[in-house]
Amino acid sequence: MSITINIYYKGENGSARNFAREMIESGIVDEIKKEPGNIRYNYFFPIDDVETVFLIDTWENQEAIDIHHNSAMMEKIVKLREKYNLHMQVERYVLDDNIPNNDKKYIKK
Repeated sequence: MSITINIYYKGENGSARNFAREMIESGIVDEIKKEPGNIRYNYFFPIDDVETVFLIDTWENQEAIDIHHNSAMMEKIVKLREKYNLHMQVERYVLDDNIPNNDKKYIKK
């Protein structure tokens, strides 16, 4: 059962986008993607809010998240969040593979 964490990073004067750019360019994102249990770690930019960056972060299970949170990698992320003075809104989801038949007809694969 995978767990997805959606994080909205909010800043001012482009700081959220600069944070995401530095996360990628510094290699931190690539390192996170190599961590055991990481399934997805991708940033997106809401079209209607230039001061927000949206992260979709998916892990195999809670144990993988706990290991990530207790790693030196997390310290790097926290320092960058502080550098860019970001605020966060966090949502957490557990995967539900049981898509009702009524919903399946709207999904094109």
